[in-house]
Amino acid sequence: MSDPRVAEHMPLLSKKWDTDVAKKFIASKEQRWARDGLGHWAFLVDGRYVGWGGFQKEGDEWDFGLVLRPDAFGLGLRITREAIEFAIADDRIPFVTFLLPPSRKNLSALQRLGARHFGEVNYDGARFLRYRLETR
Repeated sequence: MSDPRVAEHMPLLSKKWDTDVAKKFIASKEQRWARDGLGHWAFLVDGRYVGWGGFQKEGDEWDFGLVLRPDAFGLGLRITREAIEFAIADDRIPFVTFLLPPSRKNLSALQRLGARHFGEVNYDGARFLRYRLETR
């Protein structure tokens, strides 16, 4: 999260990423698991940590987010496809939303998955492009 190549596409990352911020962040994600029964995962490839992400409930919607280490940027579509398979099998998730900052220019992978642009949304003062993928 402290790598500028990662932070560039995370407009809500407004604080310097240090141990205290990381601990609070992890605690907030664990609270989501306790409340919703689902949340974010750590992603491993061949036993190596490549990033984190997963589903976070926003109102009545399940939003999928993914943050990869720069040396794993090419794994996004593969990981997202596996997560979508999870969502399809989970009756709680009739569709998935994706919130992307306007700095993300290459959105062809989302379109290949079948996600459709669904407008824009302001979230904590930052503008995001909103996409939606039906899972039913």
